[in-house]
Amino acid sequence: MRVVWLAGREGRLYTRRGGHRRRAAGAGRRLTLRFTDRLVVTLAHLRLGVPHEALAVAFGVDRSTVTRAIGQVRPLLARRGFARPSGIRLRTLADVFAYAAAEGVTLRLDATEIRVRRPRAGRPGRKAFVSGKAKQNTIKATVVADEHGATLWCGGHRPGRMHDTTAARVEGIDALLNAYPQVTVLVDAGYQGLAKDHPDQVTAPPLKLRPGAPPARQHAWEAERKHHSSQRIPVEHAIAELKWWRQLQRFTGRRELLPETIDAVAGLVSDRMITW
Repeated sequence: MRVVWLAGREGRLYTRRGGHRRRAAGAGRRLTLRFTDRLVVTLAHLRLGVPHEALAVAFGVDRSTVTRAIGQVRPLLARRGFARPSGIRLRTLADVFAYAAAEGVTLRLDATEIRVRRPRAGRPGRKAFVSGKAKQNTIKATVVADEHGATLWCGGHRPGRMHDTTAARVEGIDALLNAYPQVTVLVDAGYQGLAKDHPDQVTAPPLKLRPGAPPARQHAWEAERKHHSSQRIPVEHAIAELKWWRQLQRFTGRRELLPETIDAVAGLVSDRMITW
């Protein structure tokens, strides 16, 4: 990451100068924060939600320096992808489905919502972020996990009002299920439409019985529902790991930065999961 950050810094300096440097290498103002310090600042902000002002005091720099450092390191963390024990990193949904097809992994799919600030009154599209489930302004992210609760992919960032199935279809999961017919997915009741379109691949919990069903049928339904829930629960554990990070409990920054923040945190969580 340090090499990528240095390359980006040189690119910004090249643009600012309008060409190559005129002085010898090493000349000019020294960095107030090394890359390792910038990484520590970013991790402290993401994990603990430490304000920029407090981090600036701790490192003896200006607040704008901390803000700029986080803005430079966070995209690098977001682009790293999701780690697997074999050493590969999954960066797209297509990578996840190809990996699941090759390794015989049954995917667990779910969505999580993160509270954001309410848009200003009169702003177009203000109602798009109001979640019908949470009754709050949220942004929704789709999470894919394996049977151990390790995050394989987190993305599909959509306004909270969008339905889970719609968000999944917009991300192209329908096409990927058609392209990889051997891949199976476990989902919750919010993806009944996806399970109806792909009955051999997508398994949703059984529909609720009508009143007056025979006791034997009720017992069978309870057993089937409990079995499905126990098989799907790892994705809930994966979401819980993400929500331990302060920035994903309630995001108070600009909404445009939340998708990048989610990707950065999810990639870091995946690194920790493979070391267990």
